[in-house]
Amino acid sequence: MGTRLILTNCPPEEAEKLVRGLLDRRLIACANVLPGVKSFYWWEGSQECASESVIMLKTTTEKASLVIEAIRELHSYDVPEVLELPIEGGNPDYLNWVAKEVR
Repeated sequence: MGTRLILTNCPPEEAEKLVRGLLDRRLIACANVLPGVKSFYWWEGSQECASESVIMLKTTTEKASLVIEAIRELHSYDVPEVLELPIEGGNPDYLNWVAKEVR
C-alpha cells in the first residue's frame, strides 16, 4: 500500500473545518496546516492576491482520489488547488501508521 501527500490551500478560517471533514471520513491519517501564506495568481483575467493556509494531508494511494473528491466538495473555491504527490520513502513505522488510520 502506497502513501500520498495531498496539498491544498484555503482561506485560513476554513482550514480546520476542511481537515476535520476529511478526518471524520477517515480519508486521511493526519494534516498539517501552515497559516500565513500569501498567494498570487490569475483568476478570471485579473491578478489576485489572497491570504491562505497551506494544508498537507497524508493518505494512502487507494484513498487519494476520494480525498480529492471530498476536498472539491467541502472547499469554498470554485477551482481549489489540489495536488497529489507520491511518497517515495520515509519512516516505515510512520507510513504503516498512515495506512492503519485511513479506512
